Amino acid sequence: MGVIWEPELDADARHWQGVADRLSREQFEPLAEELDREQRYPYEHIEVMKKEGLCGLFLPKAYGGQGASLTSVVSIVERVAMGCASTSAILAAYQLGAFPVLLAGTEEQKQKYLGGMAQGISVCFALSERGAGSDAAAIQATATRDGDKWHIKADKCWLGNGGVSQHYIVFARSDPKAGSRGISAFMVDKAQDGVVIDFFEDKMGIRGTLTSNLKVDTAVDHSAMLGEEGRGLRLALQTLNVGRITVAAQAMGIGLAAYHAAARYACERKTFATPIIEHQGIGFKLADMATELSAARMMLYEAARAYDQGRDVATIGAMAKLYTSEVSHRAVDAAVQIHGGAGYVKPNPVERYYRDQRITEIYEGTSEIQRLVLSRAIRKDADRSNG
Repeated sequence: MGVIWEPELDADARHWQGVADRLSREQFEPLAEELDREQRYPYEHIEVMKKEGLCGLFLPKAYGGQGASLTSVVSIVERVAMGCASTSAILAAYQLGAFPVLLAGTEEQKQKYLGGMAQGISVCFALSERGAGSDAAAIQATATRDGDKWHIKADKCWLGNGGVSQHYIVFARSDPKAGSRGISAFMVDKAQDGVVIDFFEDKMGIRGTLTSNLKVDTAVDHSAMLGEEGRGLRLALQTLNVGRITVAAQAMGIGLAAYHAAARYACERKTFATPIIEHQGIGFKLADMATELSAARMMLYEAARAYDQGRDVATIGAMAKLYTSEVSHRAVDAAVQIHGGAGYVKPNPVERYYRDQRITEIYEGTSEIQRLVLSRAIRKDADRSNG
């Protein structure tokens, strides 16, 4: 057993973790630097994941998936992130697009969209707008009913897997007078007239992913509504509660990769005729990294286990995402510092880890939003105790 705490996994999760570990080492890690440098989407990795069953990992077997637990998903996303953060983000975005359909879709919608996902045809979660990121209830997209159709007008941004996805879950105001209770979700196909993707972000990290905008000015049938009318925001938040756990897994994978790189370097690099790990300034830094990463990993896997047991993960998911992403931040920062100048320049992997990690504190709810979620939960607890 190594210094870093290891979760006890069931046979299914161990199997998938082994698959992910093999693919990460043999397929994903060797291309990570190239994808980052060229800002290239790894279509070849999608083919590998499709062949190995990872695209449909979280989907029930009835829809062509593997029926895996969230614990299995977390173990896979973590291992893939250790080799290539971009590929792990793509994989996590597959799960993010699947969850709303699993949670609220009709049987017809599940057959149509989930079956395609298992074959690598992703569904994209389209919630954020330029003026409505952290405050999702402030979206300005509209859905106006006309008989059995809805006319949707939306200008969305920050779409993970945007452009390569064939289907989009678009959140829009179906009842402007109802506030947050007037938001509904709709399935929109990329091939429809009036659906345009014409901009891709030039990002600091996870540069092998595609992050696009989405402009929609089109009509869809009423049957394209996902879930109940006016319940779209609730559906989005339920989805993010789970998505935050997979983001924490991304952060953990990057943090672990940085830790292992720093530990190897500290054992090899000598100053004053001594490996630098023997200097307390370096050895103690690695000790802190190992301790914090282990503690964060415990919380991450407990959050996944809670979901698998059917428990509410709103608070523990927020805690896992908040703590793991910030621990990962400290780990990659320490890894760069331990490498010194060598860690500040390309193509040293720790330079890439530093940039890739940063998004885990931002997307699917910033660290500030996680603290807001938790502070509100604390207030409710206190009110109940005092009541």
